[in-house]
Amino acid sequence: MRVTDVKTYLVCPISHTAGMIGGKNWLFVKAETDEGIVGWGESYTQLDRDRNIEQHIHDLKRYLVGRSPFNIKQFCRMVYDDFAGRRSSMDLYCALSGIEQALWDIVGKKLGVPVYDLLGGACRSRIRVYANGWYGGAKTPDEYAEKAVETISLGFTALKFDPFPGRWRLFVDKEVERRAVANVRAVREAVGPDVDLLIEVHRRLSPMHATRVSHMLEPFAPYWYEEPVPAENIPALAEVRRDTRIPVVTGEALYGKAAFREVFEQRAADIINPDVCNCGGILELVEIGAMAEPYYVAVSPHNYNSTTIGLAATLQVAALMPNFIITEYFLNFRETGNQIVETPFQVVDGTIELPTRPGLGLDLDEEALAAWPYQQYHKRSLPDYDDEAI
Repeated sequence: MRVTDVKTYLVCPISHTAGMIGGKNWLFVKAETDEGIVGWGESYTQLDRDRNIEQHIHDLKRYLVGRSPFNIKQFCRMVYDDFAGRRSSMDLYCALSGIEQALWDIVGKKLGVPVYDLLGGACRSRIRVYANGWYGGAKTPDEYAEKAVETISLGFTALKFDPFPGRWRLFVDKEVERRAVANVRAVREAVGPDVDLLIEVHRRLSPMHATRVSHMLEPFAPYWYEEPVPAENIPALAEVRRDTRIPVVTGEALYGKAAFREVFEQRAADIINPDVCNCGGILELVEIGAMAEPYYVAVSPHNYNSTTIGLAATLQVAALMPNFIITEYFLNFRETGNQIVETPFQVVDGTIELPTRPGLGLDLDEEALAAWPYQQYHKRSLPDYDDEAI
């Protein structure tokens, strides 16, 4: 069996044009073979960078066509060592991740088994998920609370949200801190003590702000405190972890397993959240999770991707890892996601049943994809130097 072609599909979900949280295009990869078996993958995207990532896929295609889809590890290593000259980047890892998933999908279909059965077998039959993308448009504590109640009524038992107003800045005034705490307080009071609240900080803060806010949030018993400081400064993250009683998370902005070494060595996080669509793919995520095990670090795969292929690849890995705890489900991506697959994943009591079909467990409807063509996002209001003075 040989790979004969690689195609890409940039898809614009309704959330992209509706101004919801998660305004971005999805990028799917389809690998074809001379035996007629096809594999699907998904690459992580960001606003204004989706076309660049797609081009990386087509550049890599030149070196994949003609190879066996079974030699996944060698191909990925060649991409890093030889194609990229051992110079990594987010865009390259996103492209590689989508291709790598598609190869596993082919192999699983050829052998008639789910991907997790090729990598050690499942540790669980259901995968716990938390809701994200549910609080778009919320600006006041009451609005956050109202949307939180609506979301748990859909069967979710865990909610992730960024309670901080304004742009991402290392140094903020006390009003930003107070408003963030007020939003968390309102959600906790609205949903009660049993719903897990996952606090997203998006690499916003310097350690002094991150630590102070964490102390203010502790009475509300957050499940975690995600990326309180920039991801590239591991000692700063370790400083925050030492000074808070809330479990600290990092990983979505770290690409490849080498980037996690210092996190473990410095005990900088309680939980890691690498993304299968940007960390290097399924096997890379499995290996990162295995690295975390002897450090007693849990794994919660990030999934700012569609509720189709990206989620399917995440479920395959989540099934494998003994130290998995929960993964991400973007609620506002569900509407479009459900229209491009025949049998979408269903969230029941905060969990998704592990798929048992060969490969990743689902295929995309190419005719349905055509109904959601790529759209460039509107020009964002990025700050000028006058804005920074305010």
